[in-house]
Amino acid sequence: MKRPNVILINCDDLGYGDLGCYGSTVNRTPALDRMAAEGVRFTDYHVISPVCSASRAALMTGCYPQRVGMPGVLFPGQPLGLHPDEITIADVLGAQGYRTKIVGKWHCGDQPAFLPTNHGFDEYYGLPYSNDMGIQGPAEKRAARVPLPLMRNGEVIQQQPDQRGLTERYMEQCVRFIRDHREGPFFLYLAHMYVHVPLFVPQRFLKTSRNGGYGGAVECIDWVAEVLFHELERLGIDGETLVIFTSDNGSRAGGEGGSNAPLRGTKGTTWEGGQRVSFIVRWPGRVPEGGVCDELVTSMDLMPTLARLAGATEPRDRRIDGRDIAPLLFGEPGARSPHEVFYYYIRDRLEAVRKGKWKLHLAKGAMFAREAEPLNALYDLDRDVGEERNVFDEHPDVVAELMEVAEEAREDLGDTIKGVAGKGCRPVGEVPDPKPLCVYDENHPYIVAAYDTPDTPVMGG
Repeated sequence: MKRPNVILINCDDLGYGDLGCYGSTVNRTPALDRMAAEGVRFTDYHVISPVCSASRAALMTGCYPQRVGMPGVLFPGQPLGLHPDEITIADVLGAQGYRTKIVGKWHCGDQPAFLPTNHGFDEYYGLPYSNDMGIQGPAEKRAARVPLPLMRNGEVIQQQPDQRGLTERYMEQCVRFIRDHREGPFFLYLAHMYVHVPLFVPQRFLKTSRNGGYGGAVECIDWVAEVLFHELERLGIDGETLVIFTSDNGSRAGGEGGSNAPLRGTKGTTWEGGQRVSFIVRWPGRVPEGGVCDELVTSMDLMPTLARLAGATEPRDRRIDGRDIAPLLFGEPGARSPHEVFYYYIRDRLEAVRKGKWKLHLAKGAMFAREAEPLNALYDLDRDVGEERNVFDEHPDVVAELMEVAEEAREDLGDTIKGVAGKGCRPVGEVPDPKPLCVYDENHPYIVAAYDTPDTPVMGG
């Protein structure tokens, strides 16, 4: 089998119910709906955290974020990031001769040692963190915020870009990369800024939206997918390219227009709405058309799956939590989920565990809180995906079994609720003397870069 080109499209805060093929009646997504019709749509795909830095670290490394020391959300100028010793999808594919590029949001550390070009990517164009972390609001508040840096590789090329045109710039970068490497193989990781708030939507998408600015942003995401599919067809490499579409966590569902229906909960929670998201895979001639897969798969599975499709394997010198899901992608008869259990963490708190159809909630706390309230709740996700009917008291045997699963999770990955440190965790990357990539100086008519050199040592071994 010829090694495929790979395009991975990862949205920001896109909810389970935000695409037409997942039930939306307000957002227009014809290109993505066609992608689902021409490929496989998964209904039980889970990201590994309901917040972005941890989710993206898991996607890149194939590991629970607690295993790689990335439990939450990183902010500008922090000393932490994905440790340079961790191996990413880009590292593995690059070693197999793939050209690799990330376009868009990284959010695994903004210090030079942690940027994508130090994690296996040949090229980088985009924002190092969320689009709301730059200067926003009145001028008198700007000094308290750092500017939003648009980067090319390790260099800040623009501070506080106009975000209304940023997605179109991302699309152009993607098209140029595909054209330049049409002979393949290539790995393109497009990490959209949409639909993270604040929303900056081009007027032409606002005009056609039936769901305000949110619907316009979703339509813009769909338009980019349409452009990419057209380019693959035009270059004659459509059948040689595996395209994956997903999101980093569920929707905020905070009144902006997003939906996690029919799931309960939002981004920042370990209810299904926080971590179960859309996942569509298309590879003409290899992935069967019109497939729907209800098996549990996770974002960690992309690392080993893509590694093996590229002729390699996942790293063997360390614990990798993801599994090869190629049999499910290709619709092989009898293919089943490779995961017997699944752990729901937020930060370093174990809040729920799952085995088969059963999900046991242990505690619940706010996104950035250190504490959590105990919760005894058991749900049958086959019958009750919305987590509406608590059957904890009806199935003591299931509860007991899942309590054992929770103890296994704590021993391996830890749990701050119980004061347990995990034995299977590796260190996060850390640098001395961290600085933001650029700073606002009211005495100058421009915003200046904080770094003159990318050479920053890494602490923590």
